[in-house]
Amino acid sequence: MTSWKTAYRSLYYEGAPEPEDPVLEKGRVALLVIDVQNTYLERPDRSALNAAEQARYDKWTPFHERMNNIVIPTIARLIAAFREGGHEVLFARIACQTKDGRDRSLSQKKPGWNNLLLPKDEAPSQLVAALAPCGDEIVVTKTTDSALTGTNLRLILANLGINHVVCAGIFTDQCISSTVRSLADESFDVTVIEDGCAAASDALHHHELEIINMIYCHVMNSHELIQYLP
Repeated sequence: MTSWKTAYRSLYYEGAPEPEDPVLEKGRVALLVIDVQNTYLERPDRSALNAAEQARYDKWTPFHERMNNIVIPTIARLIAAFREGGHEVLFARIACQTKDGRDRSLSQKKPGWNNLLLPKDEAPSQLVAALAPCGDEIVVTKTTDSALTGTNLRLILANLGINHVVCAGIFTDQCISSTVRSLADESFDVTVIEDGCAAASDALHHHELEIINMIYCHVMNSHELIQYLP
């Protein structure tokens, strides 16, 4: 089985030395679950759709299968491991403060798939029940792709004493990537959990992991990461 130390290498990092094992310290490492919200998991009745809509429905079926069979169970296992170890678990979600979304960033107002209107108190914007926060776990609300630039998460992480952030959620090539890059620019160590993320397609998922690995983060699977938790 390929180790995380040699997997997801882009042309930039072919032949580069293997990274050292991470040293994760209690009180210094946190799990950040990004945008696993109702709106992305809900599906209409396929039989009620026209032919074009059914074709689009079918293209998204692999994403939903990955989310339900791999990603959500993986994140649930990570959350349990972090809670058991006494480590911080944080959540980010996309939600606007206004009903008409006038406070959204430009990227969420442009026409197309990313045109998101998710008022903060409505059901589609809520985190999925299977990954609900517990106790006083922190949830930040954003109208940007990056959970860092669109919230006070930077200050929260600093106040908590966190220097290593483990990221999981959706979408690998959008909000995960944007958050990871922002964290790296602020000199946080970042790990992305391969089996805890998904993009619209597996091809986009794997390609984005190759892009961000070794420079903005290290990519591991959940079993590898849990072995390093103190």
